[in-house]
Amino acid sequence: MNSPLRTPLAPPAPEALPARTLRRVGELAQAGLVTADPTLEAVEARYAVAVTPTLAHLIDPADAADPIARQFLPDARELETRPEERDDPIGDDAHSPVPGIVHRYPDRVLLKLVGVCAVYCRFCFRREMVGPGAETSLSDDALDAALAYIDGRPEIWEVVLTGGDPLVASPRRLADLMARLAAIAHVKIVRFHTRVPVAAPERVTGALVTALRAPGVTTYVAIHANHARELGPEARAALARLADAGIALVGQSVLLAGVNDEAETLAALFRALVECRVKPYYLHHPDLAPGTAHFRLPIERGQELMAALRGRVSGLALPTYVLDIPGGHGKVPVGPSYLEPAPEGWRVTDYCGGVHAYGEGV
Repeated sequence: MNSPLRTPLAPPAPEALPARTLRRVGELAQAGLVTADPTLEAVEARYAVAVTPTLAHLIDPADAADPIARQFLPDARELETRPEERDDPIGDDAHSPVPGIVHRYPDRVLLKLVGVCAVYCRFCFRREMVGPGAETSLSDDALDAALAYIDGRPEIWEVVLTGGDPLVASPRRLADLMARLAAIAHVKIVRFHTRVPVAAPERVTGALVTALRAPGVTTYVAIHANHARELGPEARAALARLADAGIALVGQSVLLAGVNDEAETLAALFRALVECRVKPYYLHHPDLAPGTAHFRLPIERGQELMAALRGRVSGLALPTYVLDIPGGHGKVPVGPSYLEPAPEGWRVTDYCGGVHAYGEGV
């Protein structure tokens, strides 16, 4: 685990805690979350910063290794770029036939509706493309062209709304988009990837929930959470509003040094998600985004963690550990293997480390 570089701070006075999203280092310092520093201001100038009131209240300023602070507060190490890091680490641009569309897999496309988020993760793989100064929303003409692209390709079964965070769009705009997608006969699944229920749960209103559903398509919402502490009472209530409306929920997490790189921490996260009716779906190995080396750890460590969870945590709570191959070649599972070829067929290792022969007889 990388040693934290944050200096522990005294807990802020209650009146210093924010009632609005903090977007400047000065605002974070005033709230008692960071020490004002020109280096952090340089980070802010390069990469978008936003810490919502919900997340600010979760941060323990006295804990230099606080996992919530590590995810959302700017860090001087973000200015250090390594040779292997890429502005577009998963190759979105190489698979973007029209603005707003990424078509990497045959039966699904990404639709980037907006370029802004409720909160900006310090490890974001699209950090060079989102935030102030980025294209904040697809224009009407660009959205028309993106939907025409989807309509013209009957192999597209699923549309994944990403960005930016699609749930920062207004319920009116989302309802209109859902109606237009539902009118495309071959689109059957619409999936939203979002931090909003965790970062800004007050945005998950009845109007928003209603906007996410449309006759003829099934809606999934993929929730991004990396630590069980992110699932406080407000977040749990927001997730319940979605689940109670019949919207299927899956979870996506990123394996991050200093945040969740212990088996007990991951187990607590995944169990908390299942308690909220969110099925853990993917655990992502961190991408090679600029200035994020302090979050990365070896794939072998991720494999060890997944092996430690296997058999000790319900299968409902186990995601697939995946690597997004740099350059746009897609995701692949990189979890531990339990099989080895043997003369009699296979040697199979159980979750306790015992090795057993298995002959297929075929």
